[in-house]
Amino acid sequence: MTFIEEKDHRILKLLQEDSQMSNAELAEAVGMSPSALWRRVRALEDAGIIRRYGAVVDPSAMGLHFEAIVHVHLTRHDPERIVEFIRAVELNSDVQECYATTGQADYHLRVLCKDLAGYNVFLEEFLFRLPAVASAQTNVVLRTIKRNRPIVP
Repeated sequence: MTFIEEKDHRILKLLQEDSQMSNAELAEAVGMSPSALWRRVRALEDAGIIRRYGAVVDPSAMGLHFEAIVHVHLTRHDPERIVEFIRAVELNSDVQECYATTGQADYHLRVLCKDLAGYNVFLEEFLFRLPAVASAQTNVVLRTIKRNRPIVP
């Protein structure tokens, strides 16, 4: 699937808002038959446009009240150390997102912890023990303005 039609955009928007919407409900909302809708959704999945389905969870309801954006600077850019850093970050449950970007920092992490003490443990027992990490700067999230919005063209 290389060309995404208007109906595909509507399907994607609705699924991003409610991934538990039944095939029949979705078909009715888009104005298609359930079988045609199922084939369209399957094609979007097969093309990798729909990567997975999931639930949006409130971090505070899970006892995670501390959120920060961490700007990580590496010591060197050795391929082995970078791979080790990436693997460690992928396995750490406190790290919700990780981005390699241009600019001063090499990586940006979105980190969720129970509280400030938990974040301190994250820094001391995890991040600063990684050989590739030279330093990190923390920006504490005071409030979230926008997150997890549907992707629309």
